[in-house]
Amino acid sequence: MNLSYWEIKSYLTNIDYTVIGSGIVGLNCALQLQQRFPKAKILILERGILPQGASTKNAGFACFGSLSEILDDLDSHSEEEVFNLVKKRFDGLLLLRQTLSDKAIDYQQLGGYELFSNEDEGFYDHCLSQRERINSLLLPLFNEDVFTLKMNSFKFKNIKSQYSFNKFEGQIDTGEMMLALTDLVLGKGIKILNSVTVEGFQELNDSVHIKTNHFDFKTRKLLIATNGFASQLIDEEVKPARAQVLITKPIENLHIQGTFHLDKGFYYFRNIDNRILFGGGRNLDFKAEETTEMTQTILIQNKLESLLKSTILPETPFEIEHRWSGIMGVGQQKKPIVKQLGNNVFCGVRLGGMGVAIGSTIGKELAQLIK
Repeated sequence: MNLSYWEIKSYLTNIDYTVIGSGIVGLNCALQLQQRFPKAKILILERGILPQGASTKNAGFACFGSLSEILDDLDSHSEEEVFNLVKKRFDGLLLLRQTLSDKAIDYQQLGGYELFSNEDEGFYDHCLSQRERINSLLLPLFNEDVFTLKMNSFKFKNIKSQYSFNKFEGQIDTGEMMLALTDLVLGKGIKILNSVTVEGFQELNDSVHIKTNHFDFKTRKLLIATNGFASQLIDEEVKPARAQVLITKPIENLHIQGTFHLDKGFYYFRNIDNRILFGGGRNLDFKAEETTEMTQTILIQNKLESLLKSTILPETPFEIEHRWSGIMGVGQQKKPIVKQLGNNVFCGVRLGGMGVAIGSTIGKELAQLIK
């Protein structure tokens, strides 16, 4: 691409901070940088027409962990680490709400539910037996029991008669959230260039040379917030993880409200605009879902439709209107990677499917690495 003098001068000259990725982390990072350095020239590069990874693709769960998810985390993390992770998610959601307002993101605290299949008798009994332990662990944060039990009031089929219920969880409108966040960033004079893929970068003495699919330029500092696509640019322990989603057409008199997890959280669904949004199934073929291809597979889509018919909407006719995929960044540990990679290069990646909850906080932590 041959850029004009004006384009080079106004958009790509004397850049103080370049952020790769215009998702929740990247936008919050840019906001924090602008707050700390009001006179700085900040540029955000985004590979997609819209944020490409998971920020506009997620299910909009304002959640911090189902009962089984927290128990699973305790298998590979200490109680202190699990508590701190729940707190980070809880605090991150508060920061998101404070930054944009509940009205702007259509935040609704309808509660979070976990369903247990009739076939998971042993697992169900184990989770319920550990409920008091988890409530005790989280008591200092919430000052009351987080997980209670509720009867199957939504008439789901093939599941246990009781749900695990968390009244503190909610849901947001993902699209409205990203619109509000983008508007806030642009209003601060921060520039966003879309459809620009960073192909590589090289550290110089006092700057970073960035090569894109359209142009090359220099920046004083580079901050990488590409999460699921991070391995294309940096050598850190983060893998892409595709999440496939579908949504129904509007359903008259839809009685289901809240956010729901099923099968250890590998499936998740919620109400939105009188529809059911349903995603998951990565556990059907973990290896195939370690991809950055935003396509769908027959295996997972058929399973999602099957569960809609057999479990979620067993007596309600429905039609599928849209299908899509998002790319998360995961690893062996749930702890995000927020670190300095070189003299002038930094990253905030591996959000482990928790982007809505911790994206604002990780963006803030990434910006705070700049001294």
